[in-house]
Amino acid sequence: MVHLEFIDYVIIVSFFTLTLFIGLYVSKSSGQSSSAYFLSGRNMPWWLLGVSMVATTFSTDTPNLVTDIVRNNGVSGNWVWWAFLLTGLLTVFVYARLWRKSNVNTDIEFYELRYGGKPARFLRIFRAVYLGLFFNVLAMAAVTLAAIKIGSIILGLEPWHTVLIGGSVTVLFSAFGGFQGVVYTDFILFFVAMGGSIAAAFYLIDLPQVGGLSNLMQHENVVDKLSFFPDFSNTELLVTLFIIPLAVQWWSAWYPGAEPGGGGYIAQRMLAAKNEKHAIGATFFFNIMHYALRPWPWILVALASLIVFPDLQSIQNAFPGITEDKLGQDLAYSAMLTFLPSGLLGLLLASLVAAYMSTISTHLNWGASYLVNDCYKQFFNKAASEKILVRVGRMATVLLLVLSAMLALILQNALQLFDIILMFGAGTGLIFILRWFWWRINAWSEISAMFSSGIISLLINLTPLGLVLFGENDGLMASYLKYPFVVLVTTIIWLLTMYFTKSESESVLKSFYALTQPGGPGWKQVHKPEKRNGEPWSVPFGIIAMLIGSVGIYASMFAVGSFLYGNTVTGVALVAICLTATVLLIKLWPRISKTIET
Repeated sequence: MVHLEFIDYVIIVSFFTLTLFIGLYVSKSSGQSSSAYFLSGRNMPWWLLGVSMVATTFSTDTPNLVTDIVRNNGVSGNWVWWAFLLTGLLTVFVYARLWRKSNVNTDIEFYELRYGGKPARFLRIFRAVYLGLFFNVLAMAAVTLAAIKIGSIILGLEPWHTVLIGGSVTVLFSAFGGFQGVVYTDFILFFVAMGGSIAAAFYLIDLPQVGGLSNLMQHENVVDKLSFFPDFSNTELLVTLFIIPLAVQWWSAWYPGAEPGGGGYIAQRMLAAKNEKHAIGATFFFNIMHYALRPWPWILVALASLIVFPDLQSIQNAFPGITEDKLGQDLAYSAMLTFLPSGLLGLLLASLVAAYMSTISTHLNWGASYLVNDCYKQFFNKAASEKILVRVGRMATVLLLVLSAMLALILQNALQLFDIILMFGAGTGLIFILRWFWWRINAWSEISAMFSSGIISLLINLTPLGLVLFGENDGLMASYLKYPFVVLVTTIIWLLTMYFTKSESESVLKSFYALTQPGGPGWKQVHKPEKRNGEPWSVPFGIIAMLIGSVGIYASMFAVGSFLYGNTVTGVALVAICLTATVLLIKLWPRISKTIET
């Protein structure tokens, strides 16, 4: 435990005060209507929404998760989330425009736009409760768990103290300020969070125990953790950490912030954009910042922690007050922060508070939007006034925080939740990608995929069937094939369901096409294709842009790493690749920006 000085308290209290002021300042305009409360009147610029996306995906559990990954599997272990860049850029170049055109209030409302009848209504309310309540509470619990660990190690706080302090401030400005308050505070939270993490990384790698950047990269505890790619001779690690994420996971898994086809709080921000161009600009900026620049301060601290705290026992010895159920590799990040001096410690704690508040406030507003727009308004009180909807939204915000805090108190580590969330969404992602461009996908397809994915995941993780199929020594298949197995079985089930059930009515399909105009051969059954000035369909160019953009962003990310590793020649070569990709994207952009049908 460290002791905060006066300057640390000044920084932290000033930060809390500023965020509360913003939330209360915009509360009047946010409370005018449900659209203002959840989408800020659909008039947000790309740069503000893009920063908000970045701030939201940087939470207190993110550095803990990265630290857990690096200490267990090295830098290359981060491919389990680096692979989601492909998903993000597909959203940028293909789906951002479509979401903004749909003009829905939430991405859950999309179900009654794309599908019809009772199945569509069931999907809407089920997904609203499943994602807005259960899934959302799970995600927030992971964030709160990380805050609990940081508070216990750095300040010696009891778990309920951390939850009470951080949660009360966050729920106040979230409930009163609505989406506008969330986005405005995110802008400040982003710079505080990034500034704190970068400053901490610089200081911690210069600790006497670490000996600077050069010594860090040559230390025996670190050298085997530095590779950008898994060891190709280790089949299990190669398949688990690299091949499955890049070949299967990025398009098949539903994960908050990286939903195939867009969705969740990313869709909420695209729907709040001024127009389609601002929606595209926001998501592109987010993906550049999220992958190319932000991971390295956390990775450096994680590598340094391998020298200072080489194993779990060393963490336990340094912090004997940590209970067994909270002890994990992810604690190493918090443990390293105890070496920070006054002033910098206050800034770092403020940055972690910022990370916590930005993520929790987004999840609160996003989850409440589902519960209000897609549950309460649709199924309980269709005649509710805007004033009542805002009031219910504020009540839902408080409820979500309380439930997530209670769950956080019984969880153990962030990686545990990351794996659970990934597995539960396995196999559903392909539907989210194809439903815009293939008329035959119907509501029953999504219902079957959703249930089969969850049920299969439970069966192979919590019953003897899992041991029979994936047992460590005598299973029928290798354990690393568990995720692809869920994807394969789920995909087969939803395809069979689709072909054995009726398609959506012609009126529903034509109405959806007229509004969003996705184009492409998948709609020939519904819409007679047209050519405009001989120009081809724009989506293939969007996919090419996604691939080029991915190469450019990965190159920039590894260029930063190469310079940090001292590999200047490699870094320069990667910068050249990044610049080449940028030029190609600029030339390709006129093709993508057009809305063209074949």
